[in-house]
Amino acid sequence: MPDSLIEEAGEIAARAEGELEALVGVSSPSGDLAGAEEAIAVCRELLPAGASSERVPCSTGGCASDLIARSPGHGTRRILLLGHVDTVFAHERHAPMRRDGERLYGSGTADMKGGVVLALGVARALAARPQLFSELAVLLVTDEEWRTEPFTHVERFAGYDACLCFEAGERTPAGEEGIVVRRKAAATLRVRASGLASHSGSAPDQGRNALLALAAAAETVASHHDPRGPERMTAVPTVLHAGTAFNVVPADGELLCDMRADRLEAVEAVAEAIPDEVGGATLEAVMLRHWPGMDTAAATAPLIARATARLGRPIAGVSRGGASDASHFATAIALTLDGLGPRGGGAHTPGEFVLAESLRQRAEVALAVAGEVLG
Repeated sequence: MPDSLIEEAGEIAARAEGELEALVGVSSPSGDLAGAEEAIAVCRELLPAGASSERVPCSTGGCASDLIARSPGHGTRRILLLGHVDTVFAHERHAPMRRDGERLYGSGTADMKGGVVLALGVARALAARPQLFSELAVLLVTDEEWRTEPFTHVERFAGYDACLCFEAGERTPAGEEGIVVRRKAAATLRVRASGLASHSGSAPDQGRNALLALAAAAETVASHHDPRGPERMTAVPTVLHAGTAFNVVPADGELLCDMRADRLEAVEAVAEAIPDEVGGATLEAVMLRHWPGMDTAAATAPLIARATARLGRPIAGVSRGGASDASHFATAIALTLDGLGPRGGGAHTPGEFVLAESLRQRAEVALAVAGEVLG
């Protein structure tokens, strides 16, 4: 493997800020067809020359099709680069990219359009060396932020030698370049309450209050929150809807909760703890999604050690609580690594940003890892 591979990071970084501005300029909230199509069109322009591309059905019905691009090579190994183009921001909350010092602010910069830009840059650098691989694939999905359906793409890439996912990068407290090798399992819990409406002034006790039942369910979920415990459980009620008028006992409602733990079984135990009824209102708890955990620390340790030597500065495997499609591929591809995108902060908030200087630094990390996978 020529040492010049890592030097390609300079070319990637030189283009990355402009490419990121173009991609962030597209408002692409999950589920929005037009936004997804425009974002995919931007990404197609950034694919390696000569790559074939196809649109394949998204895991979530009604979403725009996902994009798969492939570059054939003359080597022996197959590598997948992974990302998503959807964001959590509705159109009215979308902010185009702006620079403030070293910070590049904008909707989806860190999660994960900055990573998508780096993935496409790495793909171009690798595609110029077809002797290194038998197949180089890029998968960009349009539904990662809100998917509750089973993920459909694992089987088509089973047997690949490595999967590199470009969610946001980080540094360890010691200043090492962090690569994610562990993620928690994730689940969304929906609790629906059925009560009985009545006048809240003249006959309040004739009703069965769905809101109070959901409040009790929320407290039950929150009581399992124990991020420093053996399962590293986070159990957070996030959305509550109940009631139709200020003077009517709520007859129905819905509660959503986000839960993460090392094992899915620990999360499922929270759902089982929800009572069947509270104050006469019945409760029904359903798990809307089951994302597996990820632990590739042992399998990837030798690879990370080699990439450290190649890069010339330390790389460390780290753990992260947020969900990622890398977790799905980790069930079928032993060398699955995540968090290869640029460093930044404020994901899912109006202050989301990436650090401009990290575009080159993280491209170097990704190229060092990819080089060792293929070498």
